[in-house]
Amino acid sequence: MDESLAPDADASFAPLATERLLLRPFRPEDAAPLHRLINDWEVCRSLAEVPFPYPRERADAWIASSRAELAVGTAYHLAVTGKENQQEVLLGGVGLRLDKAARTGRLGYWVGRRFWGQGIASEAAGKLARWALANLDLERLEASVATDNAASAAVLRRIGFRLIGTGLQTFLARGAERTVLRFEATREDLFGHPHPEAGAAAGSAEVGQSLPLVLVAACALLDRDHRILLARRPEGKAFAGLWEFPGGKVQAAETPEDALIRELKEELGIEVSAACLAPFSFASHRYAHFHLLMPLYLCRRWNGMPKPREGQALAWVRPERLADYPMPPADRPLIPLLRDFLGESG
Repeated sequence: MDESLAPDADASFAPLATERLLLRPFRPEDAAPLHRLINDWEVCRSLAEVPFPYPRERADAWIASSRAELAVGTAYHLAVTGKENQQEVLLGGVGLRLDKAARTGRLGYWVGRRFWGQGIASEAAGKLARWALANLDLERLEASVATDNAASAAVLRRIGFRLIGTGLQTFLARGAERTVLRFEATREDLFGHPHPEAGAAAGSAEVGQSLPLVLVAACALLDRDHRILLARRPEGKAFAGLWEFPGGKVQAAETPEDALIRELKEELGIEVSAACLAPFSFASHRYAHFHLLMPLYLCRRWNGMPKPREGQALAWVRPERLADYPMPPADRPLIPLLRDFLGESG
């Protein structure tokens, strides 16, 4: 393949930044520092697929393959870098290999021995894990560590992974199978369960077992082709990575229509009048810490072009494809209602 026509990893992936670190695609010039850091028995012994000694030419080949996988989205192996004397320094690596059929990602990470004990693995692995569940079509993440690698197991627990069992895995550097601890994380593990926010649905009654009732208004924006606009919840929010109908919580002294007009302007930058909001259906769903009541409106007319103003991804989706987009539990029952209605009206 002509290299000039090959997908470019740097162009296809925007680096991830934390307070101290930058997670970016590996580059050919990283091969020498990569070799210096990873060609260390104390590092290699904990990495299942890394041999020891680690040949210098293997670093070049691995960087080339990692860039190719990143460019096509089958794996995300990233250099973890920091600053030393105002210069970028390679500290280690963090990666995620995807099983798209199972909607699962396998997380791995390593840090050069010189940088141990500084919390780098937790910061890098936590950032990639949260980014992945918020931005990739994944339901869960998994990871495994050798039973004698207590530090790595502590990293996984610290960033939200749960121990789910044990297994066997071959470690190239050790030349044998070793018992490993198997870990897993879902959105709830990393982002937590949704909670009612202070001031939301002020004055509403408690329901069930003293659960607060939270009123949320949502809107199905319809274009001329009967496509529906969905927004993906960004990293840092409960249900990050899931798709939903735009909208938000009804605040004190607001009607649902008032809340939608405000939220659509804040989230998407569009102007909507109450006369263009047609009540369609509603969702009633009990979450762990509150009960959600969500009226859904239809809107076919607005001013402006919907744009993501809060870091969320947007997608115009045909009714028959709505089920392909994972949604929070409260939104899911609305899918067949919309699909049937738009099929009849179309």
